[in-house]
Amino acid sequence: MFSVAIDGPAGAGKSTIARTAAAEFGFIYVDTGALYRTIALACIECGADVQDADAVTALLPQLQIRLVYQDAVQRVLLNDRDVSDMIRTEQVSMSASLVSRIPGVRAFLLHLQRQLAQEQSVIMDGRDIGTVVLPEANVKIFLTASPESRADRRLLQLQQQGEKADYEAIYRDIVQRDEQDMHRVVAPLKQAEDAVVLDTTEMTLEQSIRAVCEIIRKGMDEK
Repeated sequence: MFSVAIDGPAGAGKSTIARTAAAEFGFIYVDTGALYRTIALACIECGADVQDADAVTALLPQLQIRLVYQDAVQRVLLNDRDVSDMIRTEQVSMSASLVSRIPGVRAFLLHLQRQLAQEQSVIMDGRDIGTVVLPEANVKIFLTASPESRADRRLLQLQQQGEKADYEAIYRDIVQRDEQDMHRVVAPLKQAEDAVVLDTTEMTLEQSIRAVCEIIRKGMDEK
């Protein structure tokens, strides 16, 4: 099995780039952020405070989270219910950043993530894949971009989806997410020492995808 770990801050384009690269190499794409979003959604739906570690941890035994693939597209099931679209709201995004701080949540999902990498070649993206989840990954990439660039991209994405969006609000959310992710006690967002850093601030999406694929291809050649 061959594993690729892609880490980086919110809005850096990890999911789109990782998904496209996985299709290019015939790997399975694992969006670990979707797992945390799913737990956040479950908390919101049942009224559990996402900042109350005990309340969130107590909810976990009631949750069955599965990743399934339909035509190579990842779908997320929560207790056999497809929540793939429901977990993409801004409210869920911010809540996911909070529940990801909770040690019990990270332990709950760690086994699932590692099992996926043991069973098939994967490209897995998140915040701590290269440092915690897959420290022995064959290729590690730290994908980043300026907060301004990430806010611009998120604004365009929401507008294309027909949603109302405010740049200043998006920018503030991104800066807040960065602060939360980098300073959480458990598995904070940080670059693995052996990761290749790719700053996509001045890159188009197509250029970013090509650059990531080149890094992966080089890693496969060296294996």
